Amino acid sequence: MDITEKVELIERPPTEEVVTREELVELFKTNSSPKHYIGLEISGFLHLGSLISTGFKINDFLKAGVNCTIFLADWHTMINDKLGGDWDTITKVSKYYADAFKLVCPQANIVLGSDLYDSRKEYWKEFMEFSKHMSIKRTMRTLTIMGRSEDESKIDLAKLLYPPMQAVDIHSLDLDIVHSGMDQRKIHMLVREIFPKMKWKVPVAVHHKLLPGLSKPSDSNDSQLLGKMSKSDPNSGVFIHDIDFEIIKKITRAWCEEANTQNNPILEIAKTIIFHEFNEMKVERDERFGGNIDYTDYNQLETDFAAKKLHPSDLKEAVGKYLVKVVAPIRDKLNLSRELFDEIKKSY
Repeated sequence: MDITEKVELIERPPTEEVVTREELVELFKTNSSPKHYIGLEISGFLHLGSLISTGFKINDFLKAGVNCTIFLADWHTMINDKLGGDWDTITKVSKYYADAFKLVCPQANIVLGSDLYDSRKEYWKEFMEFSKHMSIKRTMRTLTIMGRSEDESKIDLAKLLYPPMQAVDIHSLDLDIVHSGMDQRKIHMLVREIFPKMKWKVPVAVHHKLLPGLSKPSDSNDSQLLGKMSKSDPNSGVFIHDIDFEIIKKITRAWCEEANTQNNPILEIAKTIIFHEFNEMKVERDERFGGNIDYTDYNQLETDFAAKKLHPSDLKEAVGKYLVKVVAPIRDKLNLSRELFDEIKKSY
């Protein structure tokens, strides 16, 4: 595979930006297997966005010959009060996450944050060195990576440690490429600003679009407020433990305004999940409404939808059927005990 093909794989949807493309090209010229990571909080039930869309994007990196690491940020999870901040629960759910990603991305490495910190005695010294380059004001501005506002009146001290820890994780793993959803962009820009001052290796940053929730999006112009698929709202997304009937029902009830292609969750699922795994998507419909049609290209599907040649109900029916084909094999192999299910649910 040549460099152009590798870059095209990494830029494939749902990738929204590469900072910078030129650096990525140069990286592949000198390193055929650069080191990548994506860091994830252990924050609840896995769904289409957190496991499938993210996992499929990781697989694009793997196909490009990249050495990928999925970093399960257990300490960050506790700092951010996820799963009630209970360490025993976080440890149990971390294994559930690791098992899930091994099914979706079997070639990726899985690393726990606690294991990294236990094995790297230089970590806290480097943490202090990095933190000397951050003001309290700048740290507060980066709290949006935790899903929090910089204007929150009650922020405990531990939460201010989260951004510099995330940055030092990147250095500690000796990464060439950092990867995340667009919601983590601020920390990567901070890394690219401060690492050169410390003579640390500066990674390329790749950010993917977050899969929107199934409800009607907010009218806000802020892309972070457009209603990403949420682990805490069972109606906003399709979860890995959903049975086939529930998947189809959720897709049937999802917001999908006729001819509207902006932040349309059904179109996004088709684009980033179905067309990622299938060469075509068959839409079955009555002969009175044009008969069956096979789409081999997402752009044509979107064009037909925008032109009202493809009705939302027909699109939803097709997407629901294909999603079952994607989710069911993972769900059926992923062991989620009733005890752990109840423990996760209790934490919301």
